[in-house]
Amino acid sequence: MRFPHPEPSPASARIWPVFLPFAGCPYRCVFCAQDKQTGRDHADLGVALDDLETDLRSALKQGRGPYELAFYGGTFTALPESWPERFLALAGRFREHGLVNRVRCSTRPDCLAADNLKHLSDLGLDMVELGIQSFDDDALRASGRGYSGAVALAACETVRVSGLALGIQLLPGLPGDRPDLFQADVRAAAGLAPETARLYPCLVVRGTPLAELWERGGYTPWTTDCAVRELAEALPVLWAEGVRVIRLGLAPEPTLDQNVLAGPHHPALGQSARARALLEVVRVKVRELGCRPSVLEVPRRYSGEFYGHARELAADYFELGFTRDSIRFVEAERFSLE
Repeated sequence: MRFPHPEPSPASARIWPVFLPFAGCPYRCVFCAQDKQTGRDHADLGVALDDLETDLRSALKQGRGPYELAFYGGTFTALPESWPERFLALAGRFREHGLVNRVRCSTRPDCLAADNLKHLSDLGLDMVELGIQSFDDDALRASGRGYSGAVALAACETVRVSGLALGIQLLPGLPGDRPDLFQADVRAAAGLAPETARLYPCLVVRGTPLAELWERGGYTPWTTDCAVRELAEALPVLWAEGVRVIRLGLAPEPTLDQNVLAGPHHPALGQSARARALLEVVRVKVRELGCRPSVLEVPRRYSGEFYGHARELAADYFELGFTRDSIRFVEAERFSLE
């Protein structure tokens, strides 16, 4: 029995992130810790533009690229007048030289207007990642997001009809969380068929209103085990709709790591979730096989995540009937089960 990994093929383009912490944000949400993630508490847009131009010139001279420029950390569509245009004009100049081949930005769902998106698209914007966080009204209200689930859904549709590619960011485990809320959000997101999704379980970070709420006993974050289970359940739903999940959990950063007070912040969170999702795929295939498996050949590119973090899933594969010798990592594109 041969079968593929259900995950859509990864994009070939390399991302060049440009962080603009808090820039354009109308207010600060209870969980927001952009300063801890980036090491900066604000963005000087003039400096950011000049630095980006200098770095792009250097990359062009060195023959690097192509890259997809990605403007993160702020609310790009709500930047002060002329700044989105200036960043996109710079990207356009380097697109002409082949260094930049695509441009994306992140923004809030309540900071979109169809005419503005059309304007930015005409200037070279290709993709919008929406910080949806949740489609649930109660979770949005408890987190201070300032918009409703209906607004979040409408924003996704606005991006889609504009002709721009759509990315959706979800933040499970928010205040107001309850059983199946995240999975309902995942199903809603998958139904919108975005190009990408990012799943960032909520963390309690020092200096945020959420940290104060947690210290008073008013908020309970997810455990790491809970996050792994929930993410592993979410992945196949998104993969089945062709959605590439390009991030699971926040990337480790020294300034962030030392300020996380609680929540599922673990460097192997994504590895563990992806491994558990793959385990369930293999479990289904073993049932379809109808007998004790003798050999499982695994494409070598999955060897780093197959058993999870520190071989945490080795016992699970043993229970399925595999021994260490019966699982082989091979140069192949598909799995093979006998």
